Amino acid sequence: MKYSQAIKPISYLKAHASEVIRNITEKQETMIITQHGEAKVVVQDIHVFEQTQDSLNMLKLLAQSKASLQHGKFKSAEQTFSDLAKRIKRSSIDV
Repeated sequence: MKYSQAIKPISYLKAHASEVIRNITEKQETMIITQHGEAKVVVQDIHVFEQTQDSLNMLKLLAQSKASLQHGKFKSAEQTFSDLAKRIKRSSIDV
């Protein structure tokens, strides 16, 4: 969907709220609501919103990982598995 077709004034939302919600949830679309000619809010299907948030969180993790690599803050897989084995061994002794 093109966002230019999804821009509606707040008066449209007020007059057609149930229709707007039905269309947005059925088609999993996004609508931009304007007030006084300026974009003010985005109305979006909750599943689309959740997918967007998940994607942003993954991108944040990737960016943090890249920064860690650039600063040399990482362990080899070998070292990681060795550390995990030690932790498992210690926790099984404590039980």
